[in-house]
Amino acid sequence: MFHYRNHGAAYGRVLVGMQVPPAARGEVPQFLDALHYRYYEETGNDAYRFFLS
Repeated sequence: MFHYRNHGAAYGRVLVGMQVPPAARGEVPQFLDALHYRYYEETGNDAYRFFLS
């Protein structure tokens, strides 16, 4: 899943969905933090569950 959204601003919003094996899930935040990439975990978001149901 990938979604890019921009409303003429100086920045865009990107939605990325990743399928990660349970044993490796702790590595993803560490990797993104090492890149200094700002992200938000949305797995617990009601809209996320509604979208994928």
